[in-house]
Amino acid sequence: MQNEQLIDHLFRHQYGKMVSILIRIFGLKNLEIIEDAVQDTFAKATIQWRKKVPENPEAWFTTAAKNRVIDLLRKLDADKNRIEKMNYSASAIAFNNLFEKEEIQDSELRMIFTACHPKLDAKDQIAFALKTIGGFSSSEIAAALLLKPETVKKRLTRAKQTVISKKINFELPVKKQLKARLHNVLEVIYLIFNEGFHSNHNKLLVRKELCGEALRLTKIILTKEEFRCGASYALFALLCLNSARLGAKVDENFNSIDLKNQDRTKWYLPLINLGTNALEKANGYPDYSTYHIEAAIAIEHIKATTFRDTNWKQILELYKQLEQHQENTIISLSIAVVLIELNQPQEAFLIIQKLEPEALEQRSYLFYGVKAKYYQCLGKKDKAISYLNVAIENVPNFAEKTYLIKKRDALLKV
Repeated sequence: MQNEQLIDHLFRHQYGKMVSILIRIFGLKNLEIIEDAVQDTFAKATIQWRKKVPENPEAWFTTAAKNRVIDLLRKLDADKNRIEKMNYSASAIAFNNLFEKEEIQDSELRMIFTACHPKLDAKDQIAFALKTIGGFSSSEIAAALLLKPETVKKRLTRAKQTVISKKINFELPVKKQLKARLHNVLEVIYLIFNEGFHSNHNKLLVRKELCGEALRLTKIILTKEEFRCGASYALFALLCLNSARLGAKVDENFNSIDLKNQDRTKWYLPLINLGTNALEKANGYPDYSTYHIEAAIAIEHIKATTFRDTNWKQILELYKQLEQHQENTIISLSIAVVLIELNQPQEAFLIIQKLEPEALEQRSYLFYGVKAKYYQCLGKKDKAISYLNVAIENVPNFAEKTYLIKKRDALLKV
């Protein structure tokens, strides 16, 4: 199990790097072959590492990527001297140099901005970026975007076809396109983190490797002065603040621990400080984003020494601000939960009754869980249990299912 987790972590950490480097060598027209090559490398590690993990796993992946480059050259009938002849900027870059840290980061930046190219349909951009940068499967993308897997497959196919037909270049955007493209890039990173922080994976509630990957990508963005703005710093703040709580979200058996029952001494202070400082920097820029508001909500939770001490009134105001910027079912549900915590169940119900669980796709169980919380607040135990049963039927994650079953069983004993 430990080796599998290590491989999964490295795959997430290396996938975007390897795809980006190979695309820089072979071009976007060979994207499908490149993705197959990366998958082959991952499959090879899965088999070879069963008995023994290499002393330097990341170096193993880099070497494997280089070897796959040679294989691809043969498959594409490329000239043996092709690499020496290729130009990537004003001068030729030696093949080995492409695996240096700065060149890898440059390739990754090019990849994520290419995936968010305006010639791609807006609906296709995020799915395409999650696939190429995060190595997400179609089902994972579907869960992150609240879509059906079939819809995601169509979007990925359409995006790849557009890349070829529109002859999209593998490059960073010019200054006049930067703001719009950066907005989409930050959204992709945000979604990668969310899938790690509250995963739809059938076994794991928290996937730290995805959270770490999102933090790493945001740090790469912030290395470039032209990408620094209020939104990019606010996103980094949000990711740090939420990452600080990861160690308290599950127990040693990977069971879910809700915010009310988390051991707050396990919240990681260095990340909290890093996030707080990043939010201060974000507030020094003229632009304002939803990430500013979400980071402010996270700080309110962190400031509370106990769950009872939470400033729910302030959090409600922040969620209402968030709703003005970005109205969706998840935010509406969050507002309903806060209203229940403020002992305002009727106001919460007015929100709940307007929502459709189908809008949440694979996360529809959240709607039924909130409805159960509403009826429990009213003291209507049977109603609460019935909605918990519906939530249990719809939840795909084992840890979440176990958590909901415990809640239901506790009510049955009352």
